[in-house]
Amino acid sequence: MHSLMRRRGGGGCIWSQPLLGPRSFSQSANLASALVNMLSVSCILALGLFSCAMGREHASGLRRLHGELGGDEVRRSLEKSELWTRSAGLNEPTCTALPDTEPALQNSTHSFTFKVRTMGSLSLAWVGDGSGVLLVLTTFQVPLFMMRFGQSNFYRSEDYGKTFKDVTHLINNTFILTEFGIAISPDHSGKVILTGDVSEIGGFQLFRSQDFGKTFVSTVLPFEPLIQMLYNPADCNALLTLSIKLDLWLSEDFGATWRKIHDRVCLVRWGPKNSIYFTTNYNDSCNDKGMLELRKTTDYGRSFSTIATSVYSFVLGGRFVFASIMTGRGTERKIHVSVDGGEVWNIAQLPPVNHEQFYSILAATQDMIFMHVDDAGDSGVGTIYVSDDRGTVFSKSLERHLYSTTGSDTDFSAISSLRGVYMTSVLTEDGAVETVITFDQGARWQTLRRPQSSHCDTETSTNRPNRCRLHIHGSYSTTMKMNVPMLPLSQSSAVGLILAHGSVGDAESAVSPDVYVSDDGGYSWLLALRGPHHYAILDSGGLLVAVEHTNSPVNQIKFSTDEGQCWHTYNFTSDPIHFSGLDSEPGSRSMNVSLWGYRNDFSKWVVITIDFKRLLTRDCTDGDYVEWLAHSAEPTETNDGCVLGYKETFLRLRKDSVCWNGRDYAITKKLSPCPCTMADYHCDFGYYRPENSSECVEQEEIKGRPLEFCLNGTTEQLQTSGYRKIPGDQCEGGFQPKRKETNLRRMCISNALYPLSKTSSPNAAVIVMVVIAILLMSAVAGVWLIKKYVCGGRFLVHRYSVMREHVEANKIEGVDDIDAHYMETGKAHYNEDSDQDLLE
Repeated sequence: MHSLMRRRGGGGCIWSQPLLGPRSFSQSANLASALVNMLSVSCILALGLFSCAMGREHASGLRRLHGELGGDEVRRSLEKSELWTRSAGLNEPTCTALPDTEPALQNSTHSFTFKVRTMGSLSLAWVGDGSGVLLVLTTFQVPLFMMRFGQSNFYRSEDYGKTFKDVTHLINNTFILTEFGIAISPDHSGKVILTGDVSEIGGFQLFRSQDFGKTFVSTVLPFEPLIQMLYNPADCNALLTLSIKLDLWLSEDFGATWRKIHDRVCLVRWGPKNSIYFTTNYNDSCNDKGMLELRKTTDYGRSFSTIATSVYSFVLGGRFVFASIMTGRGTERKIHVSVDGGEVWNIAQLPPVNHEQFYSILAATQDMIFMHVDDAGDSGVGTIYVSDDRGTVFSKSLERHLYSTTGSDTDFSAISSLRGVYMTSVLTEDGAVETVITFDQGARWQTLRRPQSSHCDTETSTNRPNRCRLHIHGSYSTTMKMNVPMLPLSQSSAVGLILAHGSVGDAESAVSPDVYVSDDGGYSWLLALRGPHHYAILDSGGLLVAVEHTNSPVNQIKFSTDEGQCWHTYNFTSDPIHFSGLDSEPGSRSMNVSLWGYRNDFSKWVVITIDFKRLLTRDCTDGDYVEWLAHSAEPTETNDGCVLGYKETFLRLRKDSVCWNGRDYAITKKLSPCPCTMADYHCDFGYYRPENSSECVEQEEIKGRPLEFCLNGTTEQLQTSGYRKIPGDQCEGGFQPKRKETNLRRMCISNALYPLSKTSSPNAAVIVMVVIAILLMSAVAGVWLIKKYVCGGRFLVHRYSVMREHVEANKIEGVDDIDAHYMETGKAHYNEDSDQDLLE
């Protein structure tokens, strides 16, 4: 055990936790407080971005919907007595039990116990892709005034968590900083970093491994780190971090040596091609939002350029750089976007916001951006806009988009199992929360179809029959303390598959939602399991597993080999555990799943790993697959399945095939081009689609006025019939509306941007002064023009009122951390977030 003195640093800078590699999983149990009051167990899943309460009940989580399958004890009794004679799914009469399930799984179940002391924690991280290496760090620490006593133990598995070895000696029995976790390189090269606190002897150490955690080399740091080490995605030997003094430190040799490259840094991000972007403030305060400079280096800190000033926040997303810039009009700010790394900025055609509103990027692909703009009033809703391929011209996509005022949460999620699909929640005029979905990247949104044979509760059916719909629970539901242990889950390797918690009826009426499954990307849904569960996708969708979310000890796992239609059960232990979570190797290709929890004596954390490979004894063959047309809604129509310009036909596993896809399984699909229709177009700038209409119509307040916007420093005039092709759409021929952008050769300048760091000639300086003088005189002479025009052109009038103060300052992470699939950078992710002013 070590006695640790922690030095406290100032700075007040908002910073973001980096990714812990492909996936991380941690749990903690405060056992000391259990002696006084109640046991509190918390767990962090999926890069530390998902949390759940275990051992402490929310008041709403104690209730159950009427009409469930009886009480917990009755249900467990039935499941135990009929375990191997029938399935545990909701379609039990039509399901067939799998033969020899119990002996096959019993021989493939492995248990390991970690001894974790009072106030201990446990963290897990997978290393590599298909390596089978799993690292576990257990930490015990007790804060005492200015001292902290702590101890760490380190374990390693090479067989997907079936067995572990105690390898604490590899880190010299050093106390590892739990808040920094286990930092895994994103390139699957086997690089691992642990940050150790040895402040009792005067410093901090890095333990570095390049062989999947087999060996470690220690390095003494010349500073105290504030955040975890940030890997350069293009070269994982290059690392960045901030010190508690807000100095920016860089290593080019995987942490062996370090050099300080800048001071007073507030937020830092790796960019493409080894570039580094960061904000700084020479007033020594990162809280002075709107007064930051955005700087960039492309040579690892040997030279710098300032690319913007008056910065409130910034973010990188796809190929775009976004900055929220103060306009000089009080607290007003606007989004600026660059597609060339900050050399040239354009003002995004979005409503400006002030001190009490925010922007938030919901998703970023290589082609377009989903942007939430806070709506008028303290309503907790806003409007989603979608961009063109330059990230500059935006069109209105969805109004009344729910964005919680209580927890700053949104249900917006990208469905990674089918292209073009996004799902979120809206707040209706009468205050109901509804789930809506788009299948064409935001061109149209629709409510979810209610599952067949579903029933609403009596009150909803009688008083509000139009609210008898399926609602999918996301982050907003967790903010409202509902019993939702997991967010919607989809994987790119499991085509069309979505698992999510949902309820039929009013969203706020269900405190204990059920598990629903969609096998076609969200077009249709099936009620799969009663009550909340933890779930995972294995074998590229060939196997689903779930464990009931309950405050009682559990010993049963449920699994399905037909995409959630039939479920079977298996008792994985005779000594039930207080279940905390389940995890499998990233990518959903593994057949192993690990369950984590603790025994009743509170001092032993248990991992139980089940290998389902012995259950699926046969490799899949060509006869096990069937053709499936994605986005098929009207099979009799010629254009059925045409989304974003083409059809996709996949080979998918038959639901009655009980076989193994395997780790080398690759999705097979064929593409067919489609003729262009109105469905291939967003409504253009200044146009919108009325509800239940496919036609774009001009907004009333701008009829008869020229459409102008600022692009690359000059004013562009847009001549349009109201349609703009969806970025990435590949349709051919067919509907081809006219659209033309004309350069008016009229300069438009954003006085919020810092002049690029190039030497200006005296003549250029004179010209700049004259232009500024003209602009000032024009502003005095025509205030009403400024209100209606952007960059010399006309823009829509938006009104804003107070929503909340400094909402962005509490969440200022990058979009590149939350949406990895759609940005193809390896959230996402994003995690990956945003400046809630920019960008969540």
